[in-house]
Amino acid sequence: MSYSGIGPEIPFEGPSDGGDSTTTNLNQWYTQGDQAYIIVSSVLVLIMVPGLGFLYSGLARRKSALSMIWACMGALSVVTFQWYFWGYSLAFSTTATGPFIGDLTHFALKNTLGAPLATAPLIPELLYSFYQLQFCAVTAAILMGAIAERGRLIPAMVFVFAWATLVYCPIAYWVWNANGWAFKYGVLDYAGGGPVEIGSGLSALAYSMVLGRRQEKMMINFRPHNVSLITLGTTLLWFGWLGFNGGSSFGANLRAVMACWNSNLTAVFGAATWCLLDYRLARKWSMVGWCSGAISGLVAATPSSGFIKPWASVILGITTGVVANFSTKIKFLIRIDDAMDVFAEHAIPGIVGLIFNALFGDTAIVGLDGVNTGAPSIPGGWVNGNYKQLYIQIAYIVAASAWAFVMSAILAYGINFIPGLKLRASEEAELMGMDDDQLGEFAYDYVEVRRDYLAWTPAHNEAHGEGSTVTPGERHGIGAHASMAEGKEPSEDSSTGAQHTGIGGDRHAAAAEKITPAV
Repeated sequence: MSYSGIGPEIPFEGPSDGGDSTTTNLNQWYTQGDQAYIIVSSVLVLIMVPGLGFLYSGLARRKSALSMIWACMGALSVVTFQWYFWGYSLAFSTTATGPFIGDLTHFALKNTLGAPLATAPLIPELLYSFYQLQFCAVTAAILMGAIAERGRLIPAMVFVFAWATLVYCPIAYWVWNANGWAFKYGVLDYAGGGPVEIGSGLSALAYSMVLGRRQEKMMINFRPHNVSLITLGTTLLWFGWLGFNGGSSFGANLRAVMACWNSNLTAVFGAATWCLLDYRLARKWSMVGWCSGAISGLVAATPSSGFIKPWASVILGITTGVVANFSTKIKFLIRIDDAMDVFAEHAIPGIVGLIFNALFGDTAIVGLDGVNTGAPSIPGGWVNGNYKQLYIQIAYIVAASAWAFVMSAILAYGINFIPGLKLRASEEAELMGMDDDQLGEFAYDYVEVRRDYLAWTPAHNEAHGEGSTVTPGERHGIGAHASMAEGKEPSEDSSTGAQHTGIGGDRHAAAAEKITPAV
């Protein structure tokens, strides 16, 4: 059954403190369809966390594959507590009046039950808080790409708690809380170009900077170890992203459908563009390139899918595919080892999507939710004659980028100086792999079996008596790594077949252009 009015079908008339379920039916102001849709969307977004784990695991080397999955799931655990404890209140407090961050009115979900928020009138606040929890968790999981192959796990979890409190919650408050400065300024950010994409991308860049580059001599023959796992992770991300973007309409309505359409269009055109750009270099089609392009398209759709028309999403997908592809080379210019390209794959496409809102944001799309139909507070972009929206979006991009990078760097440096919380593992641990050093478990049983076998079996056919030993070097399949295990420099002999590939850790296996430093 539908209704013809604008706004909720039944205006909320209950108490602002959430209500008393012992005396009042708190469901009476909401439709079951809207609630069911956002519950399902919450679950879809949650699926993105293991999806990121599989993606990062496939992109890493097999000796660090499991640690990437653990990092993403660990981030989910930490954020769930943080969000319940005070994260939700700091980001979405309804009583805070300041422009930067909320108060503790909703500490431990206090006063969070049946009342709606002004920005989401179709669902109760308890459901809204659960849905937004998944956003923060996914953002923290994206950020975990920064620790790849050299970061310790427990210090990273400490960082996640502090980061969620001091980076994510403030930016979310700015743009999604009715009292935030960006919300009042008129910023158009549908599902998280600032809090999620810029927040994760710039924070990952700062964390990678503090960690330092991976040992260059350990980058021999580097390539993503499992492309099938990368594809599985990308598929789970895409599946969850439809709940991420579709659910951000906060109801089962046409704007949700439009957001899903736009997300798919941007993803497929981003994937096609990325593949074509990679083909021009390698003359072969890349599955990793397809996944990277699809993800960059979905990221760009995050801030824009609920504001722009489908034809604009096609342009956005192509633009993002080009910009994000070339942005993977920025890390070589600035010499920060962003191993999973979080900056290029999330911050940059998020910025592009926010800019597109200024150019192509359309009030006709906004009004599809039946709540913001004709709302003067959302004037659209250039297609509606609102030309000042461009500098509003740029100001927001600069503020979110600066806050995320600077605050993350301060947090990372600070935690790194705490005894026992050094962010980076030792060089020996890096050689062995993070799975062995941090977990003691392995993504593949043959990694452990081979290591145990070589620890006790000589690398030749001669019989040995009891007590024979094998040198550490004989336990490594790559000759240069064997030399390193014995404290020697990697062999430069070109006949070993163990030369550096030259890709410098580039996830797309495309050679980085040689950068000549300025004099």
